[in-house]
Amino acid sequence: MAAPPVIDLPFVDERLAQDVASGLAEVERLLRSSVENEDAFVTEASRHLIEAGGKRFRATLVLLAAQFGVPAAPGVVQGAVVIELTHLATLYHDDVMDEAPVRRGSPSANARWDNTVAILTGDYLFAQASEILADLGADVVRIQAQTFSRLVRGQIRETMGPRPGEDHVAHYIEVLADKTGSLIATSGRFGGMLSGASSEVIERLTEACEAIGVAWQLGDDLLDVASDSVESGKTPGTDLREGVRTLPVLYVLASDAPEDARLRELLAGPVAEKDIEETLGLLRANSAMDRARAELVSWTDRAREALAGLPDIPARAAYLALCNYVIERSG
Repeated sequence: MAAPPVIDLPFVDERLAQDVASGLAEVERLLRSSVENEDAFVTEASRHLIEAGGKRFRATLVLLAAQFGVPAAPGVVQGAVVIELTHLATLYHDDVMDEAPVRRGSPSANARWDNTVAILTGDYLFAQASEILADLGADVVRIQAQTFSRLVRGQIRETMGPRPGEDHVAHYIEVLADKTGSLIATSGRFGGMLSGASSEVIERLTEACEAIGVAWQLGDDLLDVASDSVESGKTPGTDLREGVRTLPVLYVLASDAPEDARLRELLAGPVAEKDIEETLGLLRANSAMDRARAELVSWTDRAREALAGLPDIPARAAYLALCNYVIERSG
């Protein structure tokens, strides 16, 4: 088995970091065994993205949240595995919808095999997650169903776009909350519930994690424009090339300022390769970037407000440090 993923979180307590690392090792073992099947191909396809890597960010948040109860309580690791299986399943489906050739530095499942295999493998992972959930109680099953409903709703709303007359920015933020924030929120909720934390603590963890999830995605929007490919490992302008309307782009398109006319023209659709450098330069200098960063900060402020009422333990400090990290990584 490959080594457990590296924890890419700003832990401020060494003992907590060791506890979470130990928990992630258990998560990794169960994650891999949960997709084993008597059919070797099913196992291979299901492990494809597991073996491609990933930081197990959502599983880490489950384990951190469990620190507010009994961290080693039965069901905590299983809950983290359910979250990761759900996340991985959505990636198989996303790659089909986006026709993505690469995921985590490896060929996507749809590129390696075909769309049918990728879709069915995602379905299989959802089924395996459901089997684990069945042993965790009706309340956990219900929350997972509600989370899945939000994930699908977010994808549908993103696919269909804003309704006539609907504010495009508000629509975009709601999509982020459903597509990204909901599962990260459930990471915090599962960790709190399964560890036996109080109802108030669980609600605060859920609220904070959803806000962190939205902020994280807004950070990705900024990175696509502002990042240095050498430092970030990402190619600047990927969303621009694909015509994805991220928050800075939406702010520019909503502007009627004469000085933004050229940039609005460039951002009207997918940006041609010959225009990428000009578009990036204009967008980086535009006030839309500052507005998008302010929106990100407002979501981390929401997270901090929810975290402020939690017991003062190392896990709370880790969550607060994560809020700072989300801002810093956005540039």
